[in-house]
Amino acid sequence: MGGRDLRIETAMCKMWSTEMTWKIADDAMQVRGGRGYETAESLAARGDEPIAVERFLRDCRINTIFEGSSEIMRLFIAREALDPHLKVGGAIFNTQLPMSERAKAIFTSGKFYASWYPKQWLRGSAGDIKSLHADLHSHVNYAARTSKRLARGLFHAMARFGPKLDREQLLLSRFVGIATELFAISATCSFAQHKIDQGDPKEEVLSVATYFCRSARMRIDHHFAGVARNADRRGYDLTQELLAGEHESLRSGIV
Repeated sequence: MGGRDLRIETAMCKMWSTEMTWKIADDAMQVRGGRGYETAESLAARGDEPIAVERFLRDCRINTIFEGSSEIMRLFIAREALDPHLKVGGAIFNTQLPMSERAKAIFTSGKFYASWYPKQWLRGSAGDIKSLHADLHSHVNYAARTSKRLARGLFHAMARFGPKLDREQLLLSRFVGIATELFAISATCSFAQHKIDQGDPKEEVLSVATYFCRSARMRIDHHFAGVARNADRRGYDLTQELLAGEHESLRSGIV
């Protein structure tokens, strides 16, 4: 659209919306209890309102698999996010290149990051947001600040893992989760302003948008906490032990 590449945004929309739809369906089932588990036909036969939560749960589950599973979406988004960095310094880790080329890449990337990295510590700004309602300003400014924190975190992970970072799928998944929630905050504020401009009740729109953005912040905090402290390495080691034939009692009955 307009010559712009929207692949990342599209992947984020697909992943986030299908996973949130599944969560909503699961919550609806829990709220409805046994009646949520019943089919609409069974409910109608007993004289209850035939709310088809059971069918909704079954039908929406496939959305996290078809047309690109959530795992594939996360991997795609992560690789797209890493691509600009790989273009700058990827040659450093390419052992098939002559040392002269790798040395040149070290100089080029060093020069780039000497300018880029300090900027990620400066206070982020959402730019000109005068057209947004004042109640939305804090949310978009938060997204701008946190995007720089995310950029720093991704850079630190690259420095730590080097070319093996693409194998750290759980870690990358958390970064993707943060980026997707930031995108959702920005999109929500934009849509909220659109609804206000269209004449929708301002108080209702702002109330829902504020709740969503605050909830997204909590999910972002959870992802950042997982980046700093997790059990990923132990989980990987345990999996390798199982694949190597160890822990026979744990292997028995695994589907």
